[in-house]
Amino acid sequence: MNPDDPRAQRTRASLRAAVLDLAAERDLSAITVSAVAKRAGLNRATFYLHYPDVDALAADAMEEAVAHVARAAALCPLDAPRDRVPGPLADLFTHLDENAELYACMLGTQGSPRFSARLRERLTGELEARFAAGSRPGGFADVPPGLHAAYLAGALTGVIAHWVTGPRDTPPSDVALAFWRLFRPTDKH
Repeated sequence: MNPDDPRAQRTRASLRAAVLDLAAERDLSAITVSAVAKRAGLNRATFYLHYPDVDALAADAMEEAVAHVARAAALCPLDAPRDRVPGPLADLFTHLDENAELYACMLGTQGSPRFSARLRERLTGELEARFAAGSRPGGFADVPPGLHAAYLAGALTGVIAHWVTGPRDTPPSDVALAFWRLFRPTDKH
């Protein structure tokens, strides 16, 4: 099977849409290959031509979300004041709020370990690239850039997971500001 074939692309798109629809209705762990195939109007054999399991499909379906989060993180000006959330971070938490059910499904206890790992890996890569290009917060010269990037990616993923899976009684702007203050704990005087 050629993944660039338009029929294969349409099939994969149908499967991704089906798993996202089902994920809005039930825990990811309760979604079966049969249910996805049925929702997509395909058979199980066709599913297995494209994905080994539902978790791999879910991770692929969420790749656009991973890219969105990574882009927003990479666009944040690291020198913004501690008391003012950078625009890309505010936009990110607004996006998360608007798509909270989907992110909760993927990052919750019944979610996709592949999605969580992919999100952390992508964030780490984006941040590490920024650090290598000279955009790194000051005061961390004694910490290897890769380790610093992984720490921040894990922190952001953890904050997102905590917020979207909890009661979400804190507005997105307040969560973004709290994360920014954690990211920039003190201003140098």
